[in-house]
Amino acid sequence: MKVVVVDDDKLVSVSLKTILESDKDITVAATGNNGKEAINLYNDFKPDILLMDIRMQVMTGLEAGEEILKKDKNAKILFLTTFSDDEYIIKALRIGAKGYIIKQNFECIVPSLKAVYMGQSVFGEDIVSKIPNLINVNNDYDLSSYGITTKEMDIITMVAEGLSNKEISNKLYLSEGTIRNSLSSILEKLELRDRTQLAIFYYKKKLGTVNKKFG
Repeated sequence: MKVVVVDDDKLVSVSLKTILESDKDITVAATGNNGKEAINLYNDFKPDILLMDIRMQVMTGLEAGEEILKKDKNAKILFLTTFSDDEYIIKALRIGAKGYIIKQNFECIVPSLKAVYMGQSVFGEDIVSKIPNLINVNNDYDLSSYGITTKEMDIITMVAEGLSNKEISNKLYLSEGTIRNSLSSILEKLELRDRTQLAIFYYKKKLGTVNKKFG
């Protein structure tokens, strides 16, 4: 896995390079210190993943990420930041970032990179727990184009709200087995792997209906 690391603190960049390359599956192709450098390094090295800070001089990570993803929708960008600001989380979701994790949780950096490399979206638990409060979750759109039924949409919404299978079964007066089977069908229709990916998928779709107050 080839990774480019961009952080405005050069010591952090060097430290991350050391940490990541202690794993035999990861090679750090280059490091940079601002959003402009991130764009240039991405174009030069075409990394599997761009691991990038958000608050940086010259150009922020979010600005750089948006520009990169406009040109390459398949780019895999994982934000690693000290800040879990609501505005940053919304923006990261909107532009199509593959993940958003907090620097303090350093032990999850390598597993998160590997998950993103395998095609998963990675948003730390502390980030996922904030998302429902950032977006007014209600069922004001449908996923019928994906073959999702009204009942399945209800289940998706409850998963996004963080309810367990048992809690969903109680609300819908269905057995837990039925909920499990429905979830399997939903994941297959949407080509997703798990509940976390389903929740992130929901929130990304939801953002299309949200007032762009965080523009």
